[in-house]
Amino acid sequence: MTNIAELFDLTGKIALTTGSSLGMGRALAEGLALAGAKLVVSSRKGDVCQQTADEINAMCGDERAIAIACNVGYKEQLQNLVNETHVRLGKVDILINNAGVNPFHGPSKDISDEAFDKTMNSNVRSNLWLCHMVLPDMVQKKDGVIVITASNGAFQPSTALGAYTIAKAAELALVRNLAAEYGQYNIRINALCPGLFKTKFAQVLWLDEKGNEYPADDVTLKRFGEPEELRGVGVFLASRAASYMTGQALIIDGGQVMVR
Repeated sequence: MTNIAELFDLTGKIALTTGSSLGMGRALAEGLALAGAKLVVSSRKGDVCQQTADEINAMCGDERAIAIACNVGYKEQLQNLVNETHVRLGKVDILINNAGVNPFHGPSKDISDEAFDKTMNSNVRSNLWLCHMVLPDMVQKKDGVIVITASNGAFQPSTALGAYTIAKAAELALVRNLAAEYGQYNIRINALCPGLFKTKFAQVLWLDEKGNEYPADDVTLKRFGEPEELRGVGVFLASRAASYMTGQALIIDGGQVMVR
């Protein structure tokens, strides 16, 4: 290897990405495509997935992305997602689990059983399901990368997002355990822990009712993240540049957790 860029080259890799039609997930998918990977864009709405895939292909000037709709809360839909990926692209080298939900804002005493179950099932159980659906591909190759999008909320309590932060902390435990189980097969499994990025998913946290942006006083850089700032981070985690990194939680939050 004579060029540092080769460390970040994903040419020939097949990536399956969830929650990737908008926001942070889309930015992660864009980064992988720009680094040379072929990938699946997936979320619940097929038309939005297809639009995103088309725009990624236009950005790259090549057919890098395809669209497959999937609701990660349903095991059969996840299995169909993997099966169709195999048919259309091949066995999976990289899995980016970005899909998640946050159906409740408020103190834990007020959350319904239904909302709590949905939070845990869509953020934790679905990750367990999908990881084990693609791990056989990676075990066979003795090579693979899994990235689960958690949150910097996994490292601190929240009086308004308690169930969500509990689920994100559980995702870190899942990452560590899977990393321990599958390291022997040269499979790297890490968590990406973003802070507050300016996405539609998190809009209630960074915009007030009049559409004015809240001040980012708790963020060391004094601003919220832009989704595009995750493109390179995803490429790093998926590439040979991070070949000795597994079981870790990478915090990308403008310094909010570690500096305050």
